[in-house]
Amino acid sequence: MEKVIDGRLMSEEIRAELKQSIKFEMIKPSIAVIQIGDNDASNSYIRAKEKACDEVGIYFRHFKYDLGTSELTVINKIKELNNDEYVNGIIVQLPLPEGYNEKRLINTIINSKDIDGLTDINTGRLISGRKTLIPCTALAVMEMLKRSNVEIESKHVVLVGRGKLTCKPLIQLFLNENATVTVCHSKTLELEKYTRDADILVSATGVNNIITKDMVKDGAVVIDVGVNYDTGKISGDVDFDNVIDKVSLITKTPGGVGPMTVTMLIKNAIYCYQNKKK
Repeated sequence: MEKVIDGRLMSEEIRAELKQSIKFEMIKPSIAVIQIGDNDASNSYIRAKEKACDEVGIYFRHFKYDLGTSELTVINKIKELNNDEYVNGIIVQLPLPEGYNEKRLINTIINSKDIDGLTDINTGRLISGRKTLIPCTALAVMEMLKRSNVEIESKHVVLVGRGKLTCKPLIQLFLNENATVTVCHSKTLELEKYTRDADILVSATGVNNIITKDMVKDGAVVIDVGVNYDTGKISGDVDFDNVIDKVSLITKTPGGVGPMTVTMLIKNAIYCYQNKKK
């Protein structure tokens, strides 16, 4: 359908471009993923990352620790990877099991290898408008809009959600593009009053079908970032089948932002690799 932004197809195109960009490199980029425990969703995400690395030609290293491994052991591994000149990107797979200090572990990663864009240094750079590594889901949203030739300047963007992976970085990214930004969340009263005014609506709550047809402006662009498993299958925030008739462009879950998020991780890794060469 012409209205649907196909995240899988777009990802394939970008991965082909990224593969070409490192085709003639003697030493290929390398990323390391650190995982604690055996969360099924995390296992699935890591497999998707490994597959994407294989497609592009990036070395993938996976360090998996049993639940109960001391935090110091993980920190020491991160420090070792920080000093490894052949590792260009480091990820601490989230969510972490209870009892581990997420902020401490993430901030052990040096900012030049933080391909998830989550360290305090990279977050601060983003807020101050400096060039930095951007969280992959937020970067995916912007890439999808730009590759779909969506005009952002002077448009009203409504973000539903306030998570650090998507909506918080998107506030600054949209402001950088001269959009007017409204942020809504679980405590927003009369949510539909705000969403109906959006030229670009981005929802990232994880609540199945929270965005219904009556909440969307005619001709709006709708980006569905939410992921929900409660229905027995993967679904998003947007009531896709009913909303599609009203919009100019829309993403679908699955097959929308998800594949692009993984691809942006690869893009960030190659950015780190090329930046190191400079």
